[in-house]
Amino acid sequence: MQQPLTPAEIVSELDKYIIGQKEAKRMVAIALRNRWRRQQVPEHLRDEIAPKNIIMIGPTGVGKTEIARRLARLAQSPFLKIEASKFTEVGYVGRDVESMIRDLTELAVSLVRNEEMEIVKVKAEEIAEEKLLDILLPPKQTTAEVREHPFPDEPTALIEARVEAEQADTTREKLRKLLRKGALDDRYVDLDVPDKNIPMIEIFAGAGMEDMDFNLREMLGSMLPKRTKRRKVKIPEARELLVSEESQRLVDMDRVVKSAVERVEHSGIIFLDEIDKIAGREGGGRGPDVSREGVQRDLLPIVEGSTVTTKYGMVKTDHILFIASGAFHIAKPSDLIPELQGRFPIRVELTSLSRDDFVRILKEPENALIAQYKALLETEGVELIFDSEAIDELAEIAYQVNSRTENIGARRLHTVMEKLLSEISFNAPDLKGQSVHVTPAYVRDGLSEIIKDEDLSRYIL
Repeated sequence: MQQPLTPAEIVSELDKYIIGQKEAKRMVAIALRNRWRRQQVPEHLRDEIAPKNIIMIGPTGVGKTEIARRLARLAQSPFLKIEASKFTEVGYVGRDVESMIRDLTELAVSLVRNEEMEIVKVKAEEIAEEKLLDILLPPKQTTAEVREHPFPDEPTALIEARVEAEQADTTREKLRKLLRKGALDDRYVDLDVPDKNIPMIEIFAGAGMEDMDFNLREMLGSMLPKRTKRRKVKIPEARELLVSEESQRLVDMDRVVKSAVERVEHSGIIFLDEIDKIAGREGGGRGPDVSREGVQRDLLPIVEGSTVTTKYGMVKTDHILFIASGAFHIAKPSDLIPELQGRFPIRVELTSLSRDDFVRILKEPENALIAQYKALLETEGVELIFDSEAIDELAEIAYQVNSRTENIGARRLHTVMEKLLSEISFNAPDLKGQSVHVTPAYVRDGLSEIIKDEDLSRYIL
């Protein structure tokens, strides 16, 4: 098992992808490290230590979702992002809040199953190779069967069978070598694969019953006899299908489910986006607004700690880490019901992005926007070269548009870059082998209309 990251190492990893927001990174790093610390304390104290849930407050496009997503990847934890506004009171419209725990458990089972399949992959590949050789050279009589009669006065038929079996073994080994070299990759073989098509059933379910359709399909699939269909496939695809089939057979699903449920209960992370959309008390309005406090009261037992029934068994939510986020332009965190506020003890405010932040976002992260566009155009044989001053100009324009119109943070860079490079992207197949130099003048020319015309910038960006 890999050594858990220290808070400083977690922040350093987050810095590779997210610019600024030092305070938010520190808080989530502490929360993640506390998951590991909790596992080290004596057992009688372990259950008493509740996760310190976090509310991230800040405008859109400043990195709230990215911080939570990268954090889950670092922790190799089951992670679910969901918008709080999807939930409403049961019997009204929207989803049942318990569905997010079921979704998280489903993700965890998939995660653990893939890990287990990776462990047994070598063994599965060996079995798949033998099956493929059986298809290419169907065995008549194995050497082992012939050698059951090692008598000197063996009949002529048995001697002939022995010789034939030994020749088959030699041929099989030659085929194995050719198979491993890839010399047989163009050959087709007939393979029986599972037929996953089951009768279509439509179910009209009310709120909170979204899983019924899927569960009934799964139940019918397990009750009906397994059907297969014969397909003619090339050897590389046949190998993949056989490896996948054997991997699934080798994986112990009972152990997978048990491990997945434990992982959800002790290291699951749920990111509740747009929590400010459900902030508000009853009496503040009519219509859909009256469901806001109802959603909060439905969320409360899940965040406090309760037991949810899933198709994999009972899942406790006591130690799942909840990270909520919202812009809170209109509502305030204090508009949440007091009980829910108490379950999110850590508040961290993310700052709006400055012009210098935009410059850094374009250049520094491992997945920097400029690096992405360069890689995309390289596939067409076009080299894209950005002047340092051109990057500054781009950042300045994005910052100005954000100031004049709706501030959508770093997402503005995507719209500005797409507009700037649309002509090059369109003509890229005709520019094969050429270099395109992006200068400050090119940026100003490409985006000049948007800078001048505020109405146009609202429409386009």
